Amino acid sequence: MRAIAALDALLLAQRGHLFPWAPVFLGAGVGIYFALTVEPEGEVYIVLTLLAGLGAMIGLRVRNSGAMFGWALMLAAVGFCLAGYRAHRVESAVLGYRYYGPVEGRVVMIDRSGSDAVRLTLDQVRLRKVPPLQTPERVRLSLHGPAAAAQPGSRIMTTAHLMPPQGPAEPGGFDFRRHAWFKRLGGVGYTRVPVLLAEPNGSALWLQRLRRNGSAYIQRRLPGEVGGFAAAITTGDRSGIGQQSLMALRGSNLAHLLAISGLHMGLLSGFVFASLRIAVCLWPRIALRLPVKKIAAVGALLAAAGYLALSGGNVATERAFVMVAVVLGAVLLDRRAFSLRAVALAALIVLVRRPESLMSPGFQMSFAATTALVAVFTWIRESGVSLGPGWMRGIVAVVISSAVAGAATAPFGAAHFNTLSHYGLIANLLSVPLMGVLVIPAAVLALCLAPFGLEMVGLTLMGWGLQWILMVAHWVTGLEGAQGRVVGPSAVVLPLISLGMLLVILWQGRLRIIGLAPVVLGIFLWTQVQRPTVLISADGALVGMMTGDGRALSKPKGAGFVARIWLENDGDAVDQFVAAARWKGEARKVTIGATEVVHVIGKRAVQAYVECRVGQIVVTTVAKDLTGGCQLFDPVRLRQSGSLMLTIEGKLLSAQDLVGQRLWTGTALPKRIRTSRSGDQ
Repeated sequence: MRAIAALDALLLAQRGHLFPWAPVFLGAGVGIYFALTVEPEGEVYIVLTLLAGLGAMIGLRVRNSGAMFGWALMLAAVGFCLAGYRAHRVESAVLGYRYYGPVEGRVVMIDRSGSDAVRLTLDQVRLRKVPPLQTPERVRLSLHGPAAAAQPGSRIMTTAHLMPPQGPAEPGGFDFRRHAWFKRLGGVGYTRVPVLLAEPNGSALWLQRLRRNGSAYIQRRLPGEVGGFAAAITTGDRSGIGQQSLMALRGSNLAHLLAISGLHMGLLSGFVFASLRIAVCLWPRIALRLPVKKIAAVGALLAAAGYLALSGGNVATERAFVMVAVVLGAVLLDRRAFSLRAVALAALIVLVRRPESLMSPGFQMSFAATTALVAVFTWIRESGVSLGPGWMRGIVAVVISSAVAGAATAPFGAAHFNTLSHYGLIANLLSVPLMGVLVIPAAVLALCLAPFGLEMVGLTLMGWGLQWILMVAHWVTGLEGAQGRVVGPSAVVLPLISLGMLLVILWQGRLRIIGLAPVVLGIFLWTQVQRPTVLISADGALVGMMTGDGRALSKPKGAGFVARIWLENDGDAVDQFVAAARWKGEARKVTIGATEVVHVIGKRAVQAYVECRVGQIVVTTVAKDLTGGCQLFDPVRLRQSGSLMLTIEGKLLSAQDLVGQRLWTGTALPKRIRTSRSGDQ
């Protein structure tokens, strides 16, 4: 009883501050669903539904700590069920084999691949000799040949190579199959032949065409990288940004300026809100009779909604719009606009709509930065800390914002992208204020002047600001030691750091200091990560062996994407050619301890290879039968297991072992097809 009384007293001190924990428990349920290695059966959802009802009953009927336990149980159960419902809801056909032949479909998205090739996403797909129920709902093609002037809504025809979405490049790594599953991408590939227009412009997707035409117009008026940058922040089309500028923006921690995120949406809605409020106040009769602040909030909300529609409405932009809508809604309801409750409500809306977004770096970094910023500035306001004289407050606020947002997002950026920008704070201080005072206002000005043919006034001003930002990005990236490499963390590191920081921010009272313990533990576990001794790609094309100098790769060319992922996860900045030079001993054969790894490449070499003894791991690029005591991994066996790793303890694990039997792996259901494709996008 004393323990219960103490717990009641502890939670009583949190009264009024518990709502921000709602998305935490909802997200915990979502995270548990994605962490499973076996797809839950229907009985699991029945039990969880009953638990959710029980939790709600406890929350309504019991007081103090019992009520909090009930609501937490309900939210976690609901989060799990929402994630499962969403995963089944988006289920569609996935190719079960490599396909080469005619492809026809309607263009729904145009972007660029990592190799800088134009990339088309198609729906209404038709493939030769593939039944409709087994045809992917969407496929994505990289164009390496002549491309027609396709627009969203155009129907195109070409001959292409397609394959199912591939699993992790290494066991425990990013699973592209899961990402593709929620995008309904059932096949990815490329074409080297011309793309033909079957129907130039369909009647649908007019908004996407408007977006594409707007992007093309901006790039014509502002040529070069500046035009591509301007198109990216106004329409979301990044196809005009070259790889060199893209790498400079990433290396200087300015890549977030490319995405239409909370920064852009907040700057746009804030500028429109302030402009409308000032404009309405110029008419005293209206200003004295109507709620000017609420009128400005409605106008800003409409502007943000238009920005969402024009930019393509992707997940990141949708998340930013939800956050802005919550803030403006608070203004309309006469509530505090910037509070942890508003952030929590936005997170709840996003998680309910797209539970899978919890696993994305965009969601994690966006809400980490927003939560930290709101918490810090709320503390500054309530504690009465002075930011200096009036002329200096804006500068200090920008410095604090950049430092807090950078610190909050750093663990997530390092975990997902294996890089740290050492001079990112400098780059952001020199660039972010310009986005607010020049670039975004100039974009709005260009839109307002467009009906009069004077849009170049705004576009020119915007171009000057973006040119400065690109210059800063290239300068910062060129500094010595601008980027640091970080080894990929284990699966428990980010949850520990997140839980600890949430305790520090959301808990009220001195006990929040306890939150530092999981943060320190997470960082310690990160520093103790042991990378696999041996890595084998899912097609047998590449083998990587950890040595004293870093990972040695079995060949200097080919399988470049897998090689880059392995080296990045090692925290290694060298390229594949340098890593291949580390491979010592006989050609494509190396020994570590009692294990000898042999990589046999090519049909002739595989046919001639006959050795197979105990202690050997033999990897071949074509099918092979061997007798003996070795462990053979040819493409046939690797197709079932996925990529492989040999741990420092000598344990051999496959990607399939760690991912398990899930909807997106093709092993949870006998057929990955559905009879109906209706549903949300």
